[in-house]
Amino acid sequence: MTPKLPINIDDLLHHRTVESERIEYKEGWNPESILHTLCAFANDFHNLGGGYVLVGVAEKNGQPQLPPAGLLPDQIDAIQKELLNLGHSAIAPHYHPLTATYEIQGKTILVLWAPGGETRPYKAKTSLSKKSDWAYYLRKHTSTVKASGRDERELLSLAATVPFDDRYRQTANLSDLSPYLMRDFLHDISSELVGEARDLDIETLGRRMNVVGGPSEMAFPKNVGLLFFNEQPEQFFPATQIDVVYFPDGAGGDHFEEKVFQGPLGRITRDALDYINRNYLKEGVTKHADRPQAERFWNFPLAAIEEAVVNAVYHRSYEIREPIEVRIDGQELVVLSFPGPDRSIRLQDLQAGKAVSRRYRNRRIGEFLKELDLTEGRSTGVPKILRVMKANGSPEPVFETNDERSYFLIRLPVHKGFLVDEDIASVATMQVTEQVTEQVTEQVMRLLQALLEEPMSTKALLEALSLTHRPTFLQNYLQPALALTLIEMTQPDSPRSPTQKYRLTNLGKQVLATKNTHQ
Repeated sequence: MTPKLPINIDDLLHHRTVESERIEYKEGWNPESILHTLCAFANDFHNLGGGYVLVGVAEKNGQPQLPPAGLLPDQIDAIQKELLNLGHSAIAPHYHPLTATYEIQGKTILVLWAPGGETRPYKAKTSLSKKSDWAYYLRKHTSTVKASGRDERELLSLAATVPFDDRYRQTANLSDLSPYLMRDFLHDISSELVGEARDLDIETLGRRMNVVGGPSEMAFPKNVGLLFFNEQPEQFFPATQIDVVYFPDGAGGDHFEEKVFQGPLGRITRDALDYINRNYLKEGVTKHADRPQAERFWNFPLAAIEEAVVNAVYHRSYEIREPIEVRIDGQELVVLSFPGPDRSIRLQDLQAGKAVSRRYRNRRIGEFLKELDLTEGRSTGVPKILRVMKANGSPEPVFETNDERSYFLIRLPVHKGFLVDEDIASVATMQVTEQVTEQVTEQVMRLLQALLEEPMSTKALLEALSLTHRPTFLQNYLQPALALTLIEMTQPDSPRSPTQKYRLTNLGKQVLATKNTHQ
């Protein structure tokens, strides 16, 4: 039986799920050029997941020319033997791509799959002559180039940084991978490998899908394989789950609904989104006297939620024991994950939808999510959230993190059409404000006044209030203000963070304004 790779060849030829910079077409066998391209894909400088070389397919302006030129069977045998030799003698550390043949319009082509290597950086001979030099190679757009200067230095800095999701799990064994989940995945993505998957043992299937690694005498599942193809990945990666929490009376209310999603990563992502869609998304209609068309909108647009949740699944760290949390109330939908975005990304660029990252924390998770059509993996998530919220007529989303980038929070404000009637809300707020104001002490009022301009740390507040005794400050100022929800932490999920600060809540601002008015 002719081996197949875990990807649909039509998608590969037409760039449906694989970007053009990850594909190189070769009309014939050019060992030196192909060696350099394989070296570049193995280095995976931008953490895109390596790439593919299609031998027997000519190209014009980056597009494959069909029908392909094709290869003869004896050519394919000779190429595979030479590839084996090149992997040992012309690239270091040793590297071997996976190969498969395909019939395209009556012609046979050879596909070389070169995943990002686990022992990068790789260097290759600059030529196949006996006295050749060696060099590092990278992909720049759709070309293979020799690394130099800053690029070479950065590549060398990645030497020991095999992404967590691509590492072996030596505390697990191959029986921890479910062949049923693996076959279901191949079916979902319409892979040509699905036809022969039932006849393959778990190690062979796992190696074809690049979720098993190590020598044949001691094969191990990779972390990405356990995350997607084990029924209980939380046994290996605690807190691998998505918590959906709904506060019917607001975040400060006594009642809430909670649903926890655990299981394979692809499944819980889809199930959590489906649950939110079925239970918490509502469509509103506003009729206008001056035109026949009614305005239709959603409290939260589903496409924006999908991008926010999938972003959290893609970019969170599975070494941190904190779940992804989705909080929903009448004011907003919040998606919280740990840690935050890479330090190279500026928050103002993120808010403007201009941030671009090519250093993905989980490149393999990104591959699987892309194949399931859950993400594009091209830094398009944030711009899409901005675009979808605007199209729905919703307020702009807000992206938050801290200086340490220890968390990432996406706020999706509710469409104004779903807010409580302003007159009713203002009366209720006034009543609550008057009740709370009666309980506010002089010390708490001084604290509120100090926080009027900007959030402040405990140390800064002690200085602003001319206090030196910390217990007095906590007992008479801070704790009463928190208890009355007049102030809140800037990092509520990390209360002991050394960068923790406090800020006024809306209620705190109203109480402060009421007191100042009465004075």
